[in-house]
Amino acid sequence: MLAHNLLLPSPSSSSPSPFAFDPHRRRLPRLHPLFSDAAAAPARLAGASRRIKFLPLKSSFWETIRSGFLKDSATQIVDPPTSPEEEEEILPQEFLLFEKTLPDGSLEQIMFSSGGDVDVYDLQALCDKVGWPRRPLSKLAAALKNSYIVATLHSIRHSPESDESAQTKLIGMARATSDHAFNATIWDVLVDPSYQGQGLGKTLVENLIRTLLQRDIGNISLFADSKVVDFYRNLGFEADPEGIKGMFWYPKY
Repeated sequence: MLAHNLLLPSPSSSSPSPFAFDPHRRRLPRLHPLFSDAAAAPARLAGASRRIKFLPLKSSFWETIRSGFLKDSATQIVDPPTSPEEEEEILPQEFLLFEKTLPDGSLEQIMFSSGGDVDVYDLQALCDKVGWPRRPLSKLAAALKNSYIVATLHSIRHSPESDESAQTKLIGMARATSDHAFNATIWDVLVDPSYQGQGLGKTLVENLIRTLLQRDIGNISLFADSKVVDFYRNLGFEADPEGIKGMFWYPKY
């Protein structure tokens, strides 16, 4: 297990889920309102960015887990629960990473979002591109719906010779599950092979971590294939911090 001590409230549950799966539909409706106006993205982000907290990163892995309890007393101090009216809403982040003009004259923009707008068919196609085994669409939809944060990268192409709407394509995704208090685990980090080698994977994970930091999550962990351990180590993750060893239970048939 790879983990790093990083120090950010759960998204509002009132909005409809973008991950509903209908087995009788060939396609789910694309949800692209986040990317309809790239120029306005920085303005929409400004309100959320003011809430970013910069917290120390050197605390012990287990100390942060135990931080809600008194060490020398059997009495536990529990703050009264925050009412919904007192909770400060953390808005999803969305912003333009970069844009470039392609050889055919069209303009391509790469957008990051933590709003979790993912078409499960697009996600399955992206998994196919990176060679991941296929998983049932209903389970993909459930995994997305039950994730704490789903971060995405989309490519948006504007053709100078066409009045049609821009072409939007999912090119990267990473998601995190969490107990909404102390811990989060990052899963399913993937980038379209045709966009790899441009630093997009690093940018995707770094911005997912920043979103978790905003929500005061103290421990961030992940599971990494041996071939990408160095990638995550360069992002500040440590293998087996403090000698902690991950353990797994598998069903025995």
